[in-house]
Amino acid sequence: MKYADSGVNIDAATRALSRSKESIRSTWDGRVKNEMGAFGGLFQAAEGEPLMVASVDGVGTKVMIARMAGQYNTVGQDLVNHCVDDILVQGAEPLFFLDYFATSKLDEAVLPEIIDGFAKGCRENGCALLGGETAEMPGVYSAGEFDLAGTIVGRVLPENVIDGSRIAVGDKVWGLPSTGLHTNGYSLARAVLFDKAGYTVEDTPDELNGVSVGEALLAVHKSYLNDMRSVWKTFGRDAVHGLCHITGGGFYDNIPRVVPDGLCVNVDPAAFETLDIFKLIQAKGDISDAEMHRVFNMGIGLVIIADPAIDLTSVSGAGAVLLGDVSAGGEAVHLPF
Repeated sequence: MKYADSGVNIDAATRALSRSKESIRSTWDGRVKNEMGAFGGLFQAAEGEPLMVASVDGVGTKVMIARMAGQYNTVGQDLVNHCVDDILVQGAEPLFFLDYFATSKLDEAVLPEIIDGFAKGCRENGCALLGGETAEMPGVYSAGEFDLAGTIVGRVLPENVIDGSRIAVGDKVWGLPSTGLHTNGYSLARAVLFDKAGYTVEDTPDELNGVSVGEALLAVHKSYLNDMRSVWKTFGRDAVHGLCHITGGGFYDNIPRVVPDGLCVNVDPAAFETLDIFKLIQAKGDISDAEMHRVFNMGIGLVIIADPAIDLTSVSGAGAVLLGDVSAGGEAVHLPF
């Protein structure tokens, strides 16, 4: 199977956004400090001030897994952590978060659980849940369906911005472990596990070693904020040359977003343990290695490109693994598939 078989076409989305570039750029002035394609937008209100960093995202069809399992207290946390990671890769610390909840008809038992998740994520990341919007839209959503989106705003000093420009030949490429699918690839996962393999969220396949399908799919998206604070405290900010959040598009589409032209990030998939849930999806869906690494994080949620002199395995609790290095020429990212 391929991602497109589940109804999601990454290439079509990329082409559509490409056609909108000029329209987007027409709204920019000198206060916008990033190029298109960055994980978060950089905005400097006035010369000499810190840069504001903003990002907006959702949790995709993970909301359907929450509904199937009747567990609503984690997807809000997922969304906060995802957004925190998206601005973290540019060196930013979160300030506040805004949520959007839309449904066919408001369930007064469900919404508080989701908000509790938002609040937990915000507390753990040290940001305020500043506000949000709740919308009932019968006809747009079927009975019982809902969707989530969120916007985060943070800040970073200009000298601390991470934009990949200092990535150089010989840099080491490290990875920090993920907890599962995080917040992407769920359309393919659902098509494989529920439609093709016939599992329910309560099933515990041998391949998951005692964990149910629902538990594996609802594992909370990890925030890497505290891990990166430890890295910066240990080695200093200058030691980190690039950061990449492995979200939709996997390794192939995300790593090139931070790599300068003419350089190649080499990733050895054998350097890290593929999580059980990904092994199950690949086996039941007959999915190629290349497609798996384009759709999913496979067990690595954050890629760190750093000065070759430092060893990130010394950072307690981070679980960093050495994935590869940076070389000259070729494609922006290379995996042996």
